[in-house]
Amino acid sequence: MSRGRRHMLVAGLALFAGLGPGSARAGGQLEEPLADAVRTALSSAVSNGRPPRPGFNNIEERLAYLRWLGAMSQRLLRRNAEHLTRVEFLETVWYESRRAGLDSSLVLGLIEVESGFRKFAVSVAGARGYMQVMPFWARSIGDGDASRLFHLQTNLRFGCVILRHYLDRERGDLFLALGRYNGSRGRAEYPSAVFGARKRWDYQEKA
Repeated sequence: MSRGRRHMLVAGLALFAGLGPGSARAGGQLEEPLADAVRTALSSAVSNGRPPRPGFNNIEERLAYLRWLGAMSQRLLRRNAEHLTRVEFLETVWYESRRAGLDSSLVLGLIEVESGFRKFAVSVAGARGYMQVMPFWARSIGDGDASRLFHLQTNLRFGCVILRHYLDRERGDLFLALGRYNGSRGRAEYPSAVFGARKRWDYQEKA
């Protein structure tokens, strides 16, 4: 076999295995039947749109947010060199994570593991975007348009609402909720990876 044909074969196998430039190495949620009340609640949580602009009760809260934004933007620099894109992404993460009652560092850690911060990442299972949302969720609790899962706020909205749903189902057990999110409930590999990534996005105010 010639060197050129060997290279093409290796590249093709890598893409098939989900190792290509736009692929994601994480798994995907498993489709499961939802009670009507749960489906309605999740649909409402997803469709209740609002621009991801933070609101603050006082100047101290706003300054703390701006310090967090600056610190996270610096950490994200090597993954995205465009300042305005980083800020928009982080503003949306901050807004959607708090809207769902989740810690922002957890959501950032999950995104790192799921997609490596690639907006158009697609897994072998077909999960899409930053938080690797499976297309069936668009049919179950959205408008059915799976292509919208590549939209920044839509993807983060779905991902955070789904993780919140799993966390509630698991009675606050984050280990099991993360496993359910990844489709590997009960196994340690995925939650351990997210917990490890979460530490890299943890932010503590200096005293």
